[in-house]
Amino acid sequence: QVQLVESGGGLVQTGGSLRLSCAASGGQTFTMYAMGWFRQAPGEEREFVATISRSGSNTNYVDSVKGRFTISRDNAKNTVYLQMNSLKPEDTAVYYCAATYVIGVNDYYIRVGSYKYWGQGTQVTVSS
Repeated sequence: QVQLVESGGGLVQTGGSLRLSCAASGGQTFTMYAMGWFRQAPGEEREFVATISRSGSNTNYVDSVKGRFTISRDNAKNTVYLQMNSLKPEDTAVYYCAATYVIGVNDYYIRVGSYKYWGQGTQVTVSS
């Protein structure tokens, strides 16, 4: 069983930056998991934001954040990050970290249903 704890959310003005962190513990070694970030705004479904493979060599992003957000991982610290720059009010949501056990070192996943483990979420609010 993997436990995921997100941190780094908060209130920021339009154009500002935040860095979210997700610390993993328990389960298999961290390098066996592809990781993802998702977000959910009030009244909306949870949506994919970014994902990174076990090796860290492959990443993917939803079109709306490409060029602004960067996902990365530090396997020595069992932590995945989401650097968010040029934030917009439409980025306001609860952000969730997710993990899934995978065999392929270069595989990643963009569907909510592909992830087995989830954090509790961290609120990001971007004011206009």
